[in-house]
Amino acid sequence: MAWLYLVAAAACEIAFAASLKMTANFSNLKWTVVFLFFYVLSIVLLNKAVQTIPIGTAYAVWTGIGAAGTVIIGIVWFKEPATFWRLFFLVTLVMSIVGLKVVTK
Repeated sequence: MAWLYLVAAAACEIAFAASLKMTANFSNLKWTVVFLFFYVLSIVLLNKAVQTIPIGTAYAVWTGIGAAGTVIIGIVWFKEPATFWRLFFLVTLVMSIVGLKVVTK
């Protein structure tokens, strides 16, 4: 169950990172509320996950999934460049996240 909390926390991190751009420097109230909601939910879910998963692993996986997801959102939604090197390092990041999951009990 802890790993489900962690994946949900990472999904919320992706949502708050994407909504951060939409806040227009916190001048758009609707997107600011969305940002705050997902930010708090992400931290609450991460807290639930670290009750079982070692903090080093949980935090690395949380930030890694969040970073990878945010890059993908940036490419798809915000039309950021999908260069060879960005995709290469995105794949290595995902492989590292999977590796941490495999070696953590």
